[in-house]
Amino acid sequence: MQFLKTLLWILVAVLVAIIAGNNWRDVTIDLWSNLQADIKIPILLLAVFLLGFFPTWLVMRGKIWRIERRIAIDVPPIPAAPAPRYEGDQ
Repeated sequence: MQFLKTLLWILVAVLVAIIAGNNWRDVTIDLWSNLQADIKIPILLLAVFLLGFFPTWLVMRGKIWRIERRIAIDVPPIPAAPAPRYEGDQ
């Protein structure tokens, strides 16, 4: 199963590389005032993806951190089990 998973990710990477190679063109972005920037389309798409992904990822990590803290505080420690006694022990 791990082989199929690796093969799938390789195919996705190759597909993304082909699409990015075919769309390697400049795009002019008007920032503010007379300031403009020329950027390649795949880099622009990656930047926009990361700009949308990063805040969502931070919120998810914050929620996980809060839940882990709540679990660590609410769960009492487990008492140690007594040592087994044998008939010959006293």
